[in-house]
Amino acid sequence: MAESKSDAADPVASMMLHGRVAIVTGGAGGIGSALCKHLASLGARVAVGYIGDPAPALDLVTSINNSSHAGESNGHRPPRAIAVEADVSDAAQVKALFDAAAAAFGGGGELHILVTLAAVLDFSYPSLADMSEASYDATFGTNARGTFLCCREAANRLVRDGRGRIVTFSSSGVGSLRPGYTAYAASKAGVEVMTKILARELRGTGITANAVAPGPTATPIFYTGKTEEEAQRYIAEAPLGRVGMPEDIAPLVGFLVSDAGHWVNGQVLRCNGGSVAALRQTRPCPT
Repeated sequence: MAESKSDAADPVASMMLHGRVAIVTGGAGGIGSALCKHLASLGARVAVGYIGDPAPALDLVTSINNSSHAGESNGHRPPRAIAVEADVSDAAQVKALFDAAAAAFGGGGELHILVTLAAVLDFSYPSLADMSEASYDATFGTNARGTFLCCREAANRLVRDGRGRIVTFSSSGVGSLRPGYTAYAASKAGVEVMTKILARELRGTGITANAVAPGPTATPIFYTGKTEEEAQRYIAEAPLGRVGMPEDIAPLVGFLVSDAGHWVNGQVLRCNGGSVAALRQTRPCPT
């Protein structure tokens, strides 16, 4: 069983991830770095997937490992986190990411958690009429194909003892339907449907699959390509009166991948401070 009776009665114990191995794609990004730190703080060992410049991922891993081993005596200290470069649109590199996580953390090579954060957005925000095929293909290649390849690997490799968890990332843009986000929102809509069907296909495995859909969040992917005025208009839509922070998203994912979240399955959870609901009820989307 995934949890003992004593754990079930202890809400703190049910949230902990001791002994579990998590793979986070896009793990060095704005939300990704906060999430990796959060999972590690709950006891998980984390494989930080990244692409491109290794410095942010290596800095993140160093920070997690130093924090995890603070106060320990010198000697062999198994890592709490590792960095693995992987293009999620390439099946061989996805498999290598999973292999690296299994090899690094021992424990018989068990893998427990996948979170798919890797995503791209065309920061020129083209309309559909003006969008290039290259932009469309790049967006779907990472966001939709990348999620598919990672979920396929996870469906075949995560533990089947009630601790297996898959969390994909969509976007509240699927609901807000902003001009300029055609390919991005469409690729994320595909992720939502894929995740819901995957949850049903995983019947009997004990693996859950859910999607988290943030709204405007203070990360480079939100601010790039926008003027300050445009960014402020988006932020003003939130009833809570501020932009979301990566630290607002991480605890939700932590809950979903823990024993406490075992009964949440096949869902899309909008984590946006109410901005999408307010947008639909009050006024059209700003262009």
